[in-house]
Amino acid sequence: QVQFVESGGGLVQPGGSLRLSCAASGFIFRSYGMSWYRQAPGKEREWVAFISSTESTTNYRDSVKGRFIISRDNSKMTAYLQMNMLKPEDTAVYYCNRVGGTLWGQGTQVTVSL
Repeated sequence: QVQFVESGGGLVQPGGSLRLSCAASGFIFRSYGMSWYRQAPGKEREWVAFISSTESTTNYRDSVKGRFIISRDNSKMTAYLQMNMLKPEDTAVYYCNRVGGTLWGQGTQVTVSL
């Protein structure tokens, strides 16, 4: 079945960097656009970034533009999120999903704090 396994989160100081990975399985990965989402404590899950199936198009929410970079490796069925210049407000559990997907992985916790 469709499955996502997110990894790479952790505790980092403001201004630091992390690279998240999303290993996908159970569907034809190269045929789907992929997105990253995040959910902070007490808040709704929000969309963060999108990459098309062929990597030709990427989009970002305004608050992460210029700091985050989404990428993918179709041969490895994996999506990535490079997060630079991290801020405390980036603290959240980060998830990935395919376009139109309704099943979610366990996410990976990112905490930005001194």
